[in-house]
Amino acid sequence: MIARPLLPHADTPCPDVEAICVTAIRDNKWLRVAFTVTGDIDALALPGPQVPERADGLWRTTCFEAFVRTRGPAYREFNLSPSGAWAAYRFSGYRAGMANTVATAPAIALSRQSGRLVLQAALLLPLRACWHVGLSAVIETRDGAKSYWALAHPPGAPDFHHEDCFAIELPPSRAA
Repeated sequence: MIARPLLPHADTPCPDVEAICVTAIRDNKWLRVAFTVTGDIDALALPGPQVPERADGLWRTTCFEAFVRTRGPAYREFNLSPSGAWAAYRFSGYRAGMANTVATAPAIALSRQSGRLVLQAALLLPLRACWHVGLSAVIETRDGAKSYWALAHPPGAPDFHHEDCFAIELPPSRAA
């Protein structure tokens, strides 16, 4: 298991969030991730529960994201909403060739306690090579302000697709 903090983008601070920590585990063909947000959770704009189905535009409000690539420029993006909705896309290269990808619906679980929100997800990835993973979050507060969190940020505007963001390496498991 790898545990790391997400860092807020310098241009989008969020005083309501003290920290976001992530964990990532490769379990055969499954990527299991957990995002733990600590702070004033009541100040966050959280979409209400809905049927856990594919939906576009989840990143327009509070959303957690996982990016995975193996070799070469192609990669996959998963959007995981606290509502239970999700999206899965494939890209042929940096922000190029975006298309919905066939994906097994991720298992998403959300728990909320005073000062803490945890989103856990299991993503099926039938990719045998080493995975380079980027984990990130868009956090919207009730007043409409958005902050962008990632393992690393390239110079300039927030950009979760940039190769600098693929900061975790998960080698194939022996059973893969």
